[in-house]
Amino acid sequence: MRILIMEDDKQVAAFMGRGLREAGHVCDAAHDGEDGLEMARNSQYDVLVVDRMMPRRDGLSVIETLRAEGMATPILILSALGEVDDRVDGLKSGADDYLVKPYAFAELLARVEVLARRRDPGSVQTQLSVGDLEMDLLARTVRRGGEDVLLQPREFRLLEFLMRHAGQVVTRTMLLEKVWDYHFDPQTNVIDVHISRLRSKIDKPFGSTMLHTVRGAGYRLQA
Repeated sequence: MRILIMEDDKQVAAFMGRGLREAGHVCDAAHDGEDGLEMARNSQYDVLVVDRMMPRRDGLSVIETLRAEGMATPILILSALGEVDDRVDGLKSGADDYLVKPYAFAELLARVEVLARRRDPGSVQTQLSVGDLEMDLLARTVRRGGEDVLLQPREFRLLEFLMRHAGQVVTRTMLLEKVWDYHFDPQTNVIDVHISRLRSKIDKPFGSTMLHTVRGAGYRLQA
């Protein structure tokens, strides 16, 4: 499932995004209302998580604008404003659910997944497959050719991202941003190390290569 987080507190957004990714989802983040509005317009998301109070444009205004433009994507509001009138205003703006801060992450995750199922019971992708390589996002398991492949959490996230973009060239910048949450190049060989470990687990024991290096560009996973 692909989720857009609109939250002006970058630490809160990073914590939320990390938790959602660990649960098997793909996340983007915007830190003000204008950026969030443009990202929601220009990309397809399964759920939007919207902070009510943001700079440049508040959350209710973002939601009202998206609904006026015909967007039906489920929206969960996050807010420190928890009075009945506040919640009613949020729901009237077009939100599908309202969660008051502070909240337990487990509840946030449950509400997000319920919203996605409510929209379309088949819309939440829980299985990925490329050739004979299979990933179960709920059980957090990987199999190739019917055999279990044991991965560390970061290796799992790396493989998930590669599988979601199977057949495409994935750049180092994309991996740093989406798998490591880095928005800069730390000038380390962290990607090379993890790619090497991943190859030793999903390729080497099976005698055929799925994870390819595209010289000067990045990596490609293909059957």
